[in-house]
Amino acid sequence: MKDKENKSEEQYIEIIQRLTKTVVILLLIIVALIALNIYDLRSTKAEKAKPNLSLTKDSSKKEMTALSETMPDTSLIRNESNADLICYGRDLIERTSEFLGPKGSVAQISNGMNCQNCHLDGGRKPYGNNYLSVAATYPKFRERSGTNEDIYKRVSDCFERSLNGTALDTNSREMKAIKAYILWIGKDQPKGKRSKTSGIMDLAFLDRAAEPDKGKTIYDLKCVSCHGKNGEGKMHPSGNSFLYPPLWGDHSYNHGAGMYRLSRFAGYIKYNMPQGANYERPQLSDEEAWDIAAFVNSQKRPAKDLSKDWPMKETKPVDHPFGPYADRFSEKQHKYGPFEAIAAEKKKQKTKS
Repeated sequence: MKDKENKSEEQYIEIIQRLTKTVVILLLIIVALIALNIYDLRSTKAEKAKPNLSLTKDSSKKEMTALSETMPDTSLIRNESNADLICYGRDLIERTSEFLGPKGSVAQISNGMNCQNCHLDGGRKPYGNNYLSVAATYPKFRERSGTNEDIYKRVSDCFERSLNGTALDTNSREMKAIKAYILWIGKDQPKGKRSKTSGIMDLAFLDRAAEPDKGKTIYDLKCVSCHGKNGEGKMHPSGNSFLYPPLWGDHSYNHGAGMYRLSRFAGYIKYNMPQGANYERPQLSDEEAWDIAAFVNSQKRPAKDLSKDWPMKETKPVDHPFGPYADRFSEKQHKYGPFEAIAAEKKKQKTKS
């Protein structure tokens, strides 16, 4: 009997010991988890404290700061008295070729590209060549034409240059619709004041000329999948427009387009290309953007009569690639750079005058 009692007591002690071990193990696990969690929190805070190197490596002229601006919500168009006209204008911007391209349902006056190919997200993307400031700043004097231009003139320029076509009739429903949409986009912008995110971000000049050969290497790595080996773009399955626009060749913008200026094209692709890039998370360095722009704009494309452009030659931008100039630099340097010396001389001439 006594042996049985001793045996039971031993079993009880063994159970207590096992429970104690289990509790100790559980406590150790809990302590470890707490320690890991604290470490993770510290890591997260440290990560947040690190500078965004993708934004600080390059030398853009404008600071990349948080922007309070918000793009207009297109779902609110329905509240406007001319909602149908504004919506039609939006369709014309986003699907220009369906209405006005080579197989357009309204007219055949453009090359198959869409306005949205240069004015991203229907002209609403920050630093994507958007329309936020158009209503606030037009009509205005433009050095390129040497005249005061209204929105109709600006739109017609795009059709003649970027879309390598013919101007829209200013009395047409299509022109009125495009104007109505552009005005709606900029309806909240104070008159005379430019939006922080409008147009294209300026890049700092390189200390060398942009190099087409280097640009080709980067283009083959990062651009070919959408725009094609020969810059031909990719057609939409409908066959009525381009899903990805051609960057050179017969169906691309002509050499009178704004994108033919290296600074415009480089700034545009830096903060918008490849797909998924934006001003907060660019995927290209400044040098890559300049070199890709040099490669693309060294390729053959349609020409345009530019004899009436820049009637005052001293007002030509430093990267306008066609003479005559009011300075001593060559057309090649005006096209590919380096631009710093040209800009310095231009500034000196302006000071003297």
